Amino acid sequence: MSTRKSLPFETTLYVRDTCLCLHVQRAARALARRFDEILRPLELTNGQFSLLMSLNRPEPPGMGSVAQLLAMDRTTLTAALKPLERRGLVKIAVDKEDKRGRRLLLTPSGHALLIAATPLWKKAHAEIERLLPRSADALRADLMAFL
Repeated sequence: MSTRKSLPFETTLYVRDTCLCLHVQRAARALARRFDEILRPLELTNGQFSLLMSLNRPEPPGMGSVAQLLAMDRTTLTAALKPLERRGLVKIAVDKEDKRGRRLLLTPSGHALLIAATPLWKKAHAEIERLLPRSADALRADLMAFL
């Protein structure tokens, strides 16, 4: 005889239909797949594009600022950098002012790839914004409320 309590199936349906986290995750995965497809001819994922774009700054950023911008921990960032570094798109250098720190440099090849990828991203992004039932700016503002 089991004394285990059951969770009504109605609760499952309620969570499925109302959970903001679930809905944001599903939308994020759908968007990621769309951008992955657009960037595939350049052998880039949407995450790699975002990472490379985050390095396109006047001065090479440190690991911490890039990790914060991309909302990931340093370990995840380090793992994401490895394939880009192997492809010669990114270089990781010791910070001259703090030898413990690392600076992330976009190489000329990485910069050239970003130049090639940006028009693809812009076109796809414009198409996605047109599909939104409401303002993209309002959606961005709503999402930024959680950061």
